[in-house]
Amino acid sequence: MLGCAGCALAHAQDGLPQRAAILLGQGQAAEAFRLLDAEEPRQAGDPAFDAAMGAAAYAAGQYVRSILAWERVVAVQPDDVEAQLGLARALFAVGDKQGALRISDQVRAQGVPVDAALSIDQFLYTYDRSERSGWSSVKGYIEATVGHDSNVNAGPSNAQLVSPVPGTPAWTLAPSALKTSSAFASAFAWVGGRYVIDPRWSLVGRASGTVRGYESHADMFDSSEADLAAGVSFRGTERQEFTLTGQSSYYALDHTKLRGITGLVGEWTYRLDGFRQWSSFVQWLRLRYPTQPLRDVRRTVVGTSYAQVFRDGSIAYGGIYGGREAPRADDVEYLGHHLFGIRLGGQYAINNRWAVFVNLDHERRRFGADDPFFALTRRDRQTNLGIGLSWVPAPAWRITPQVMLTRSASNLPINDYDRSVVSVTARREF
Repeated sequence: MLGCAGCALAHAQDGLPQRAAILLGQGQAAEAFRLLDAEEPRQAGDPAFDAAMGAAAYAAGQYVRSILAWERVVAVQPDDVEAQLGLARALFAVGDKQGALRISDQVRAQGVPVDAALSIDQFLYTYDRSERSGWSSVKGYIEATVGHDSNVNAGPSNAQLVSPVPGTPAWTLAPSALKTSSAFASAFAWVGGRYVIDPRWSLVGRASGTVRGYESHADMFDSSEADLAAGVSFRGTERQEFTLTGQSSYYALDHTKLRGITGLVGEWTYRLDGFRQWSSFVQWLRLRYPTQPLRDVRRTVVGTSYAQVFRDGSIAYGGIYGGREAPRADDVEYLGHHLFGIRLGGQYAINNRWAVFVNLDHERRRFGADDPFFALTRRDRQTNLGIGLSWVPAPAWRITPQVMLTRSASNLPINDYDRSVVSVTARREF
């Protein structure tokens, strides 16, 4: 008995955890894991060894082995914050979000990856924000933004436009149609929730609203918008979820309703693990323009996207989509179009509080018939580039300065424009 204890002591003193830590520091995670794996049958149960094993296994992508090692540490040292944090990370990595969320407030305050994943909300929407119990929840946030928009009305910058029709003279735009710049301020509120009926079925919903105001010379472009969605969610497995929601929204310009949207959206989400996720969707929407019913269309779009959270909290995503807006009225195919788009983006975590992000969207639209005024079939190519910083000064707070650049290239000069928006947003989550 004493001999075995002496062997364990000799192994504990041979510097194995330190050697593994050096290998991890050199980026040799697989080698560190192999070094410790050979000794695990003899040294399992020693907290120093198990902590080294938990860290090395996690870095090498051996998440189940990491969970087992960190569980041994927590069993012996239940107040070990580092061990709890390591266990939460490993649980999150295998998709056990409920297990990862059942940790202490002290550990959560140190930046558990499940909180880092909330950053995905800047790029992709998801209802999957449950409480630590894994049951029903309600979440929300409010935002305030100030900034400057170089082209509030998305108008061309040149009053003299060359006619796209050969042999016809140039024409002059009215001053109100020209590019207009202005400072602005806006407020946005969002609330969403999930009511869990049983482990598979849930009711989901969200509501949001925003108002934006410009300077006096551009206040005719003041706008407001509201959006409602409610539906049902079915989780076939821990990895898959299907959601069907009904949606309704309106958009008002200068205190007059300009557009209303109603329809259905179906989503399928597949989580490979706690870090990687596929999402696909199909939407059937009706767009109505109360003051211009000729523009009413039926919109059908399908798409898919992939998002990944890296171990340091950085994020990358990409997606494609395509569809059609079909006019409801007869003989106005020039108001409908086919569309195809690509979305790319990511966020690099500088540390627990700072990150830099970039978003790139590109959409092509080909309209269904010649425009009656220009005698040409309209084609648009629109590109949006967003670059910014994300700063978390305190729990539940986020400050986001960013620049958004837009280039809309069209063969109809009235739809050809450039735009830049510089803004700072303060967000408070609840």
